[in-house]
Amino acid sequence: MKYKTPLFFLFGIIVIGTMAYFVGFNELIEKLEMADFKYVLFALIVQILSFFLFAIRWHIVNKIANINIKSIKLVPMIIIGLAVNNITPSSSGGGEPVKAYILSSKTKSPFESTLATTVADRTLDTVPFLILAIVTISTLILFTPPNEEYIAIMVLAVILITFLFIVIIYTSVNKKFAEKIISLALKIIKKFYKKDHEALEKKIVKAITGFQDTMKIMLKDKDILYKALPLSFIIWFFEIFRMYLIFLAFGSSNINIFVIAEIFIISTLVGMVPLLPGGLGAVELMMMGLFASVGVPNEIAAAVTIIERGISFWLPIFIGLPLLPYYGYSEDKVKNADSKIIGKFTNSQEIEGIFDNEKIKK
Repeated sequence: MKYKTPLFFLFGIIVIGTMAYFVGFNELIEKLEMADFKYVLFALIVQILSFFLFAIRWHIVNKIANINIKSIKLVPMIIIGLAVNNITPSSSGGGEPVKAYILSSKTKSPFESTLATTVADRTLDTVPFLILAIVTISTLILFTPPNEEYIAIMVLAVILITFLFIVIIYTSVNKKFAEKIISLALKIIKKFYKKDHEALEKKIVKAITGFQDTMKIMLKDKDILYKALPLSFIIWFFEIFRMYLIFLAFGSSNINIFVIAEIFIISTLVGMVPLLPGGLGAVELMMMGLFASVGVPNEIAAAVTIIERGISFWLPIFIGLPLLPYYGYSEDKVKNADSKIIGKFTNSQEIEGIFDNEKIKK
């Protein structure tokens, strides 16, 4: 981590520099100077409120697992988790084990319990994200000017996302179907992954089984369905609304919020591809390119993207990383915080023991 972190920040500067080069440095700076600070401040406040909503949701999940800690004390852990996720490849989920370690040390709860709650909390983002993707794209198809090519692409996107949504939900409740998905995934991956197939198979089985067991347990709990899940929808709405506020800062009030939602969702999907930490570079270029493709001037598209990523991506890093030593967690430990740790939970009985409502009621 000693050399990786400076290189990471250097790469971030290169990404911004590349965007500025293609748009034009003078034009970009001019637009940034013209931004209405009031709306940028509102967008920043929305992001801070999101941190608190994340904490409230995690508090609900922790309460189910009989881990007692106030929501306000979870906020710094949330920011640290986001920071670590942003500096580690998105597939590793490095922030979750770090959050679990900190929560375990602060509450004196077993690490197995705190890690289970972090995995469960992260899983709660899946369903709202897929539903919002379907709704936003479907709305665009119905209310945008007719364009056969565009509509065909959007319809295909809705079909694919709907299919993915059904597969994820069915996989979470049907063990045999999950095994078939694992088998299919392995056949595809083995064609490109030439290393130890047996080790790879174990990792995939652990990941899917852990997800399946956690989803089953969460779907049974009323607090998850009626409190935590609605909070997830509000959090995603805040994410989209934040970007809309940034557009208002540049006087672009005529842009359709559903277009913003669609581009945000597509960019988020790109950011999930485990090529670069937090999708750095790929998300910015995708976001800017998509906004330009719907008629947003290049300099505004670039300025909006820079401010948006500054708030959503860089802000947690600048706040979260300095907090690590305070919680007794050095950056050197972050490199070991990955999905290998999360993957250890494959026994449904262990997880059910952590989320045992009958024990909690007693």
